[in-house]
Amino acid sequence: MKTVFITGADRGIGNAMCEQFLEHGWKVFAGQFMPRWGFLSKNLERYPNDLKLIPLDVSKDESVRAAAALVAQETDELDMLINCAGIGLGDGCAQNLATFQVNTLGPIRMTEAFLPLMQKGMKRLCFVSSEAGSIALAHRSDSFSYCMSKSSLNMAVKLMFNELRPKGYTFRLYHPGWVNGYMEGDTPSTEGKYQPEDTALVSYRQFTEALPCEDVLVMRDIEGQCWSF
Repeated sequence: MKTVFITGADRGIGNAMCEQFLEHGWKVFAGQFMPRWGFLSKNLERYPNDLKLIPLDVSKDESVRAAAALVAQETDELDMLINCAGIGLGDGCAQNLATFQVNTLGPIRMTEAFLPLMQKGMKRLCFVSSEAGSIALAHRSDSFSYCMSKSSLNMAVKLMFNELRPKGYTFRLYHPGWVNGYMEGDTPSTEGKYQPEDTALVSYRQFTEALPCEDVLVMRDIEGQCWSF
């Protein structure tokens, strides 16, 4: 049985990804930030042996290290890490810091902490980014902290790719489209083009399939199109 860790699994895209991987027979470690949301309960009832909830705040070093230690108690081989946790809180000073801690530094923390568990197996690192992070195609005039955090994430992924691809790791950089998710808090958006289930279905396929060439980092969207980043 293959194993995957998914951050931001409480709700939205991350929660829908958990369901996809469970349905396809994976052992899923789900990073749980807010147990009160309860969205993971349904899948825990359906897959009690294949879903493991792991307390996680990707913005905190100690929380990430503790999560890695808990997973190491369950398995010595993690096939895939999916960095899905993300927020978009506005452009105030406090919001800027929180956005970068989650969207940019969170995936870096996770990758560093979980690499020891990924030395064997599939060695696949997946990152949920956004068109908002594309410098070449930037078109927005607001959401500064969110856009900049995703641009920084893209650069971090490229640098990780340069270091880890020669060691056998493969990468997926994914733009999920405009999704009705929970980026801004407890209330889901209703203005998006896609539902979390739509983009999770595509992401499962893109994250698990082999590419003809793994030596070039690309960002693909929900429709399979490649984006400059």
